[in-house]
Amino acid sequence: MIRINQIKILNDGNNIRSHNELCNVLKKKAAKLLRITENDIEDLVIMRQSIDARKKPQIVDVFMVDVSVKRALDIKSEEKIVSRSKDKGISVVTHVIYNFLEKAGIGGEIPSSAAGAKIAVIGSGPAGLFCAYMLASNGFKPVVFERGADVDKRQEIVEKFWETGKLDTRTNVQFGEGGAGTFSDGKLNTMVKDKDGRGRKALSLFTTFGADSKIMYDAKPHIGTDVLRNVVKNMRNEIVSLGGEFRFETQVTDILTDESGAVKAVVANGEEIPFDVAVLAIGHSARDTFSMLKYRKVSMQKKPFAVGFRVEHPQKLINLSQYGIEEPKSLPVASYKLVMNTKEGRGVYSFCMCPGGYVVNASSEEGRLAVNGMSYSKRDSENANSAIIITVDPKDFGSDDILAGVEFQRRLEEKAYEIGKGKIPVEYYEDFKKAVAPDGDGSHEEKNLKEPVRFRDVCKPCMKGVYTFSNVHEILPDDLNKSFVEGMEKFGTMIKGYDSPDALIAGVETRTSSPVRINRTENGESENIKGLYPCGEGAGYAGGIMSAAMDGIKIAEFIAKKLVETLR
Repeated sequence: MIRINQIKILNDGNNIRSHNELCNVLKKKAAKLLRITENDIEDLVIMRQSIDARKKPQIVDVFMVDVSVKRALDIKSEEKIVSRSKDKGISVVTHVIYNFLEKAGIGGEIPSSAAGAKIAVIGSGPAGLFCAYMLASNGFKPVVFERGADVDKRQEIVEKFWETGKLDTRTNVQFGEGGAGTFSDGKLNTMVKDKDGRGRKALSLFTTFGADSKIMYDAKPHIGTDVLRNVVKNMRNEIVSLGGEFRFETQVTDILTDESGAVKAVVANGEEIPFDVAVLAIGHSARDTFSMLKYRKVSMQKKPFAVGFRVEHPQKLINLSQYGIEEPKSLPVASYKLVMNTKEGRGVYSFCMCPGGYVVNASSEEGRLAVNGMSYSKRDSENANSAIIITVDPKDFGSDDILAGVEFQRRLEEKAYEIGKGKIPVEYYEDFKKAVAPDGDGSHEEKNLKEPVRFRDVCKPCMKGVYTFSNVHEILPDDLNKSFVEGMEKFGTMIKGYDSPDALIAGVETRTSSPVRINRTENGESENIKGLYPCGEGAGYAGGIMSAAMDGIKIAEFIAKKLVETLR
């Protein structure tokens, strides 16, 4: 294949093209760059599409494409074409095609003796779901345990919670089929390198089960919570058709081991069920499970994470800043990524940014309140929101206990619940800043805007769950509040109006990542429990839907390899 980087097409905000029309335009440009005719091109695949808005309002779509050429019968012919093009952005590449058995180091088929092993997958988030799928599609019959309800029932329960405030502690935004990602923006970008092809395999499976094929090449792929629900259900149905099993509203409360320290059973809804292998794909909010693992002396360690608030702005403000256009037609609603370090050395950054999204009540424990961000596939709400979070580490937790981070999160969530009286507490940034830094001491720098950006008359909260205006500034400790203000002031120099007095601040965001890491060996097993495989975000090995899915695939490889070696 011949790869061409940096094919650019001007986007005036109105040029909406179908996929076929786009490929035809790219084919013409590719032929010209390669100095061949369009008829010489056998196939063209878009590998990546991004947006260059550095010279806004002139917007450019930037593409990376892979081209197969009819007369390139061998690699030498392709190299000759590339050499003749004299373009440093053109090269010969070989695609990494994911093969489960190869990555698992298994020659031939899975023997029936290994395929008959009893495998429990605890949790049906992306890590558990993709792990179960890869096992089932290769002859194993995993049993997936999920404390929450299936996705359809879960949707009804969550909507009722948002309307009434009546929390179901087993089925909510954190727990249920699809995991916490089901009620999120559905972003599929990741910082994890994909040298083994697991990421592309995960994306292809998302499309197989209902996602738009554009996620295969979009630089910022996104599904949306409405589409993701169907993808999750379709994937579950396929796992069942392959011989797997799902047990919803069934919580695993214990893991039992034999005399050698290996997994022998799980206890679920009071029933002891024998298993040879247990995958811990429990998610970052399974606090009771963390306590059980601590009691069972499973090797774990405290881990840094981040806490903060959801910040809302009008989506038009973000579009104008990023594109120079308030309402682009052929461009996706604009997003952003913001990062800075405070004078005290803390990191402050945007997290899980939701263009055209909603702030949601994401609580999972009585008397405690946490928020998150969510978008539908169209991303068409009036506001953009993002978590603006501050890094914290074990020295902030106030205890040496292995679960000190959990208790730190809980204290903040209890404060948020108290301040909002069970509703999402919201505060204008102007009021928050005055309370935190009345003399301006928290500001990163002093600046005088001739025309301050104010939008209180148009920016109303876009939220799922009942909210109330309250003293959000009382939730975090003073030093974290000051770091937040310092970050907001700095971000106001990057996006005009970001630190507007009328930006909306909602709290509290605590579930950014797991507060612990469940230690595992290079072969994926727990350091001290044989047959136990910590997996995904809750175990501390992922940070979002894609990286969790990739880790699930990786753990499935480890399990298959070990079972084939020991049970052949």
